[in-house]
Amino acid sequence: MINLPVGIAVVYADDAMVVLDKPAGLLSVPGRGADKQDCLSSRAALHYADASIVHRLDMATSGLLLMARGAENQRRLGMAFANRQIQKCYEALVDGLIEPTVNPDDWQRIDLSIALDWPRRPLRIIDPCHGKSSQTLWHAVASDIGQHTSRLLLKPVTGRSHQLRVHLAAVGLPILGDTLYAPSDVVKRSTRLLLHATRLNFSHPVSGEPMQFVSPAPF
Repeated sequence: MINLPVGIAVVYADDAMVVLDKPAGLLSVPGRGADKQDCLSSRAALHYADASIVHRLDMATSGLLLMARGAENQRRLGMAFANRQIQKCYEALVDGLIEPTVNPDDWQRIDLSIALDWPRRPLRIIDPCHGKSSQTLWHAVASDIGQHTSRLLLKPVTGRSHQLRVHLAAVGLPILGDTLYAPSDVVKRSTRLLLHATRLNFSHPVSGEPMQFVSPAPF
């Protein structure tokens, strides 16, 4: 891993793509306003001028983020995301006790439609009538009775904004430090959102070679 002087870690880079490890608290792309221009994509552009975003992580979420180099590779990787050919896995620490899964291939499914909460945007809500179909796979890998927490692995099948945070809160497993969707007592148990993009699996956009990247959760 290469640590660039602008505060981002490069996990992998070649002529077609760059894989970065985004810190929590940094935007993926610029937001509205002069105070929201510092972001992962602008920092990466200082070293990879042709790199462009093909997916995003919430500002509060840390972990692996893929950028394409050049228009053709952006098209290829964008299509791979659209066709669900890129597998993402996240890790989260949630409030609640869940028995760890014995079989690592045994995943639970959350299937709840998500819509924008217009009066409180950018928040999202579960809305079975007007929401977009949204699915998340999950299982527990550890639990701590003393802390009343469980460590979950998460695989988003769809890619809605805030999907993992909304889905987990909806089933009674809010993520520690989630200032948008967790109760105040759960928010106070961490100084950051304990959600990390820990794995990326996909085929290289040029060679077709299988690629896998791992970033252990820092919590």
